[in-house]
Amino acid sequence: MPPANKRWTDIHDSELATLHAENLGVRAIAERMGFGRTTISTNAKRLGLTFDRRQTRAATAAIQADAKAKRAALELKLLEDAERLRSQLWQPHTYIDHGGKDYVKVTWTQEEPSPSDKLKLMQAASAALDRSIKITQLDSDNGAAGAISMLEGLAKQLGVTGPQDDETP
Repeated sequence: MPPANKRWTDIHDSELATLHAENLGVRAIAERMGFGRTTISTNAKRLGLTFDRRQTRAATAAIQADAKAKRAALELKLLEDAERLRSQLWQPHTYIDHGGKDYVKVTWTQEEPSPSDKLKLMQAASAALDRSIKITQLDSDNGAAGAISMLEGLAKQLGVTGPQDDETP
């Protein structure tokens, strides 16, 4: 952050133009000159200098594509988790208990998990499946449904209504 008494001068105009010609971005120029990014952007605009945003857009697109690929991989893993959890409902299940003053370990196997364990398995499988579906919706929705829902909620709160079905807009 620049000192409070530092003022922009014609010398700074020249330095900004030189650094801009070196294809430095706003952030790099601000760091070198000791001013904030807003000050650099404002003065660059005043001087008719523009910054190439293609590199930033490309980097943002790459980050978004990587995130989408990671979500797709996670979606598959969650589906596999749900499938594995559900399959345990009908498999033999081994229980282990510890007890007594001598801390005796007791192990036994049942043909299937107990009803309460089946419930827990189904809840875990449902949660994994639900998260998988949410990821699918996130990548296919583009936020339109959420935006519409938010706008409808705002309109309701404000008491604003659109044209009724039998009215013309």
